[in-house]
Amino acid sequence: HGFWVHAGPIVCWFVCFFHRFHLCFSEDGPRLTLVAEQSKVVSRRGGNVTLPCKIQRDQSLAPSRKMRIKWTKLTSDYLKEVSSYILQNLKCAKITVNILKLFGSYHGRVHLQSSSPMECSLVITDITLEDYGKYKCEVIDGLEDGTVVVSLDLEGVIFPYFPRLGRYNLNFYDAERACRDQDAVVASFDQLYDACDGTVQYPITTPREPCGGKDTTPGIRNYGLRDKDKGHYDVFCFTSYHKGRFYYLIHPSKLTYDEAVRACQKDGAQIAKVGQMFAAWKLLGYDRCDAGWLADGSVRYPISRPRRHCSPTEAAVRFNGFPDKKHKLYGVYCFKGNN
Repeated sequence: HGFWVHAGPIVCWFVCFFHRFHLCFSEDGPRLTLVAEQSKVVSRRGGNVTLPCKIQRDQSLAPSRKMRIKWTKLTSDYLKEVSSYILQNLKCAKITVNILKLFGSYHGRVHLQSSSPMECSLVITDITLEDYGKYKCEVIDGLEDGTVVVSLDLEGVIFPYFPRLGRYNLNFYDAERACRDQDAVVASFDQLYDACDGTVQYPITTPREPCGGKDTTPGIRNYGLRDKDKGHYDVFCFTSYHKGRFYYLIHPSKLTYDEAVRACQKDGAQIAKVGQMFAAWKLLGYDRCDAGWLADGSVRYPISRPRRHCSPTEAAVRFNGFPDKKHKLYGVYCFKGNN
């Protein structure tokens, strides 16, 4: 059986543009190049990051009056881009230029860094899960142009997920909603390996007959592209650090699901989501051998220190299923966000 992985959104960032340009090639080689000190930058949700892009310009080039600088978020196949604009002034490469201002989820979170005359690095603040991906910096100066690609990676955790309705019941759009409801996004192919193309895949470390055959090599099995409406699978979700406190609520008695929801609210919190438990377990080492309700109606508990009666063979988030919500058999995990 397979799992959905995601082709992320494409977003264009900044464009410094001029009225008209011609594209041609120089026999003497490029006289303008772009340099990224790092090809990959690693951050976490809620953090700030600078994607490097510096201009190296041949001194023999005549001074330029107009320059075009464009930051674009790429799809996984490097082909598709989307741009949006409004006018804003900024000095970049010693030239006052017009810059696009991004709308949507990036509005107010991005700007160009100009700490030196030939630097046009992109600064992103308050990183979100959707910001993960590859970004292209392009500069066109008269007849010269240059390009460099920088990857933004996020520290996080991938977890398999299926909702209360049962296994292998999610089309791609249901899978997106399911991950989002659990404080996560659909994992990309790269994230599974180290996951944004709409293919169906699953990772195998121990080859066996039900999963591609015992004589196959370990790796990521690929079902290829599937119809996003008609194909039904589980999903791999990706989440990262969260701003807030994940905790097991100390309560004098076991709770039904509705009582668990109210108990967290009474404590000034919300019942925790599956992604928040995985993040606390994997990234913060949270360990608790008490089964508790989560927001999706499942019951789980996180073990980072395997021991007898508490996941004795491996560190894991243990899954107790989706019990009847009226059973008073469990505690509850809560999440209190930072204001």
